[in-house]
Amino acid sequence: MSVFQAGYTAVITGGASGIGLALTAKCLASGMHVLVVDNNAALLAAVPMHVARFANSSSPAGSLTTHTMDVSKSDDWTALKTAVEVADGPLKGRVNLLVLNAGVAGSSPWTDAAAFRRILDVNLWGVIHGIATLLPSVQATAAKSDAPWTSIVVTGSKQGFTNPPGTSPAYNASKAAVRSITEQLAFDLDKGQSAQKKTTVHLLVPGWTFTGLGGNDPIKQHGDDVEQRPRKPEGAWWPEQVVEYLADAMKANRFYVICPDNDVDEEMDRKRILWSAGDITEGREPLSRWRPEYKDAVDAWMKQ
Repeated sequence: MSVFQAGYTAVITGGASGIGLALTAKCLASGMHVLVVDNNAALLAAVPMHVARFANSSSPAGSLTTHTMDVSKSDDWTALKTAVEVADGPLKGRVNLLVLNAGVAGSSPWTDAAAFRRILDVNLWGVIHGIATLLPSVQATAAKSDAPWTSIVVTGSKQGFTNPPGTSPAYNASKAAVRSITEQLAFDLDKGQSAQKKTTVHLLVPGWTFTGLGGNDPIKQHGDDVEQRPRKPEGAWWPEQVVEYLADAMKANRFYVICPDNDVDEEMDRKRILWSAGDITEGREPLSRWRPEYKDAVDAWMKQ
């Protein structure tokens, strides 16, 4: 059973650009009622224009509401919960699909504690606040006889599995913690649930995706001036490809949704993750995949 159904509701953080925007478009095209959350008021204002190109005339019309907030602030989440509970129409207190997708990147030098806090506040606490605030609404929706199926999607990162050096230790740490929390959430929610009435949890792990974090400009990308549109790198996927991969995985009730891209296939991801885990089980130095003394062994492993 799919959660992308006419009349169902969705709350999507980081929904004004990238994967969140593509998810918003899919929900609307499915006839869902969507509350899009973002901290960028200009991007939120442009959401209706962006998603119009994905309109599905064969599906009942959905509805779109936007809400500006900072996912790192608990007071903003309190205000969002109030907005969900008092909303007019189908959204009133109902959340069939909760997508915790908002995130930031950036460097985090070891001596810059403020940079660590900024990234962790958004990437980690944005997820913690979202679960703590809206999980009761999701579960209450699942308990209703006319909506037996609800889902929570949390956006992680492959860096939360493989922890590559030279990027951002704060970002890697935030996504590793997000993975741990989401695994725990899925385990706890599985207890006592029936197959007919449940809340499914999914960890979305995108590959290389052409989003704002990857050099895209959502305003220009969907604008009328074709010459000004950023060009997608050959190796990257469009956000819409990630969303379709996610939808198929959700239909199959897969928790780990580890997306390939045009450069890295599923088998390459599997081997990289297994090698990283082997640092522990085989007693290697940490992050051995990037150490020159292990290069030949890593190359041989990847070719197996």
